[in-house]
This record gives sequence, C-alpha cells and structure tokens, in this order.
Amino acid sequence: FTAIINSLKNLGKSYSNQELVRKILRCLPKSWTPKVTAIEEAKDLSTLPLEQLLGSLMTHETTMKNHENVEVKKKKSIAFKASKEESESYEDGDVALITSQFK
Repeated sequence: FTAIINSLKNLGKSYSNQELVRKILRCLPKSWTPKVTAIEEAKDLSTLPLEQLLGSLMTHETTMKNHENVEVKKKKSIAFKASKEESESYEDGDVALITSQFK
C-alpha cells in the first residue's frame, strides 16, 4: 500500500491522511469488520496517523494468529486402546527364535 502511495506521489497525485486511513479500512476483509468498527468509533479518523493505524492492524493480526494457534493446540486427538491377542503358537515362537539366531 505504501509503495503504491509513494508511486502516486511521484506522479503528482497525493491523498490526505484521512483518505488513506479510510481506504485501508474499507479494503479489509469481512473478518476484520469488528476491528474496523472499533477503530472508527474509538479514534478520530481525521487525525489518526497512518502509521498508528497500520501498527494497530498488525497487532490485531498477530493476536488473531496466536488465538488460532492456541485453538489448534487445544483440539483433542482421539486415542484408541490397543489390544494384543496371543495367537502365536509355540511352534511359531520356535521358528522366530531360530530365525533370529540364524541372522
């Protein structure tokens, strides 16, 4: 975003800080709607520096990723109890013993 804004400035087109902040908030995906609403209600968008907005969004993104990692770790795995049936006869045991000694 900042690379595009800087390129536009070089071409003679500049935007006010308020316009930049609104453009960023408008382009965020739906999953960010609660955060966008909170920013719009809690802060004055006409005076909110772009750097502060980006920092706030990056912090929120990191927090969301941490919560996802914790949720993945909390999921329980299913473990099945193993049982072993004694089906070998003495003859099979003797063959296994002779084979292991032969090696």
